[in-house]
Amino acid sequence: MYVKDQVVFVKQDIDLQNNSNIYLRNEAQLLQGTASTSTNKGLGKLSVFQEGTSDNYDYNYWCSPIGNASATTGNEGFGITMIQNPLTTTNSAVSVPTGGLDGTASPFAISSYWIYKYISSATYADWLYVGAASNFAAGEGFTMKGTSGTDITSVDGVQNNIGSAQRYDFRGKPNDGNIAVSVGLDNMTLTGNPYPSALHVNAFLLDPANTACDGIGYYWEQNKSTNSHYLVQYQGGYGTYSPVSLASNGIYVPAFFSSYDGSGNLSTTGTSSGLVIERKYAPIGQGFMILGTSNGSVTLKNAHREYYKESGSLSQFERSSNANLPTTVGQINQVPHIRLNAIMNNTNTAQIALALIPEATDGIDRGIDAKSSVATDIPNDVYFVLDNAKYVIEGTNFDIGKRIPIGVKSANNSTFRFYVPEVVNFDENQQIYIFDANDSSYHNIKTGNFDITLEAGVYNNRFEITFTDAALGIPNITDDNFAVIQDNASQMLEISNPKGIEIKSCSLYDMAGKLIFTNAKLGSDDHYNFSTSGISEGIYIAKIITSNQDFGQKISVFRNHN
Repeated sequence: MYVKDQVVFVKQDIDLQNNSNIYLRNEAQLLQGTASTSTNKGLGKLSVFQEGTSDNYDYNYWCSPIGNASATTGNEGFGITMIQNPLTTTNSAVSVPTGGLDGTASPFAISSYWIYKYISSATYADWLYVGAASNFAAGEGFTMKGTSGTDITSVDGVQNNIGSAQRYDFRGKPNDGNIAVSVGLDNMTLTGNPYPSALHVNAFLLDPANTACDGIGYYWEQNKSTNSHYLVQYQGGYGTYSPVSLASNGIYVPAFFSSYDGSGNLSTTGTSSGLVIERKYAPIGQGFMILGTSNGSVTLKNAHREYYKESGSLSQFERSSNANLPTTVGQINQVPHIRLNAIMNNTNTAQIALALIPEATDGIDRGIDAKSSVATDIPNDVYFVLDNAKYVIEGTNFDIGKRIPIGVKSANNSTFRFYVPEVVNFDENQQIYIFDANDSSYHNIKTGNFDITLEAGVYNNRFEITFTDAALGIPNITDDNFAVIQDNASQMLEISNPKGIEIKSCSLYDMAGKLIFTNAKLGSDDHYNFSTSGISEGIYIAKIITSNQDFGQKISVFRNHN
C-alpha cells in the first residue's frame, strides 16, 4: 500500500504478511481505532520518513513509531538498526551503525555511541546506554546525534541530506494501542510520540488518567553553533511546554542554555535559545521529557492520535535548521499570556511566561503551571514562586489588583534588566509593572526597562508583577486633562476630553479589581458616553489609558429608588 499525503484509518488491527509493506509518504499518516492493547502482527513492514538534525554534534530526542516486525502479536522493541537509508520512494538500504563518534550521511551510518534512554530518574547522570541494541520498548524515547556530510540521493525531488537535515526511514511493525510509560515522583522520563501519526500532546498531557505526570512537556534544545562532542563544550537546556487546555495552542518557553563540566555539574550559563516552537501536535518521531508527580505510569493512547500534518502551523520537529518551518502560527486558541525577559549581567537572558486565563487559580494547576528545568545551582535566575518552588510558566485569572511574586537569584552584584518582549491575545493597552518591596517603587516594564543591581542572595519575597502602580493602581485624573462624571439620572458614565488627547482605552473596574467593561481605540474625541444601566450599585474605578500615562477616578453608581 502506497499512501501519499493522505491518512489511512484502520478500525482494528493490522496483519502485515511477509514481503508486504505500507509506505507513508509526503506527510501521509496511519491511525488505528484499537481501544486497548495492540494486536498488530506480521513480518511485513510499515515505512515512514522523518528528518532530524544533519549535524553529527547535536542531539535530537526521538521516540520510534515502529518496532521489530514478527509474527508475535503486539508492540515490540526498537533499535537503530531499523532505521534505513532511502534510495527510492519504496526502497531503502539497511544501515550498519558505526561505533565511532561521528555519524555520516554518505555512506549512511548512525553513530551508536550516542544512543541513550532515560527512564524515571532525578539526576541527569542516570542516562542508560543502549547503542545498537533493539531493546527500546514502545513509548521509550532515545537520544541520537545526526550525520555529517551530504547525500545527493533524491527521493520525491528532495535530497536525503543537503547539509541542513538528514532523512531517516523507520521500517518495522507499526506501534498501536495503549502504551504505558513508567514515571517516578519528581523524576524525569524521556518518552514522546510512539505512533506513525501525529500525537495530540495536549490530549496526552491533560488526560485525567495521566495524573502521575505534571502535565508539562520538556523539550531538549542545543546551541547548534557549538560543534563538539565534549560535554564541557555543550550548551543546551530544556524548553517548557504548557498545554493549558485541550483546545488551546499552549505556551512554549524557550530553553535557557547552560554548560557543564566533565562530571555533568553546572559550569556556566548562557542565553535563552529564543525559539518559540509550536508543540500542540508532536510529529512522527518527536521525543520529549515528562516529570512524574508520583510513582506509577502514564499511558499513550490511540485516542491521543490525530491526523495533523507537520507542515501545519502547530507541529514542528526540532532540528538544526528552521528554514522550512511555517512562518505563521494559527491565531485561533492562542492562550492569553505575557512573556517577561530578564537580561542578566548584560549577557544571559531568561524568559518566563504569565498565562492570564479564567480557569487558572493562584495555586498550582496541572497542565498550566510549569516547573523550571534549570539547575538549582545556577548563579543567576528569574522565576515565578509557587509552593516554594521555581516555575517558568504560571497561570492565573486576571484581576487588575492582583500581585504575582517573582523570584530572583543573584550572584554578587549581578545586574538584571526586566522588560516585556511580547503580549499575546491580551489587552495591549494594559500596563505591566514590577513592584520592588525594598523601596515600595513601581516600574513599568511594558513601556520601558527595569534595571537593578543585586547583591548575592535569593529574593523570593521582594518583587511582584502588578497591573497597577499603586494600591488599586489608579492615580487621580488631572482635572485640566479629563473630566469623569457618573450621571446616575441618565445611567451614563461621561468622559470629557477638552484637550483632544489620544485615548487608547477606557475601562471600568469594581473595587475588587474585576473588569466590568473596556473600550479600546477611542481616538481623540472631546466627549464620550458609556452606559452603566446594567451595572450593580456600588463604587467603581474608571481607568483611562493614553499613549504615555494611566489615569483613574472613583465613581459611585446608584439608582433613584423613589
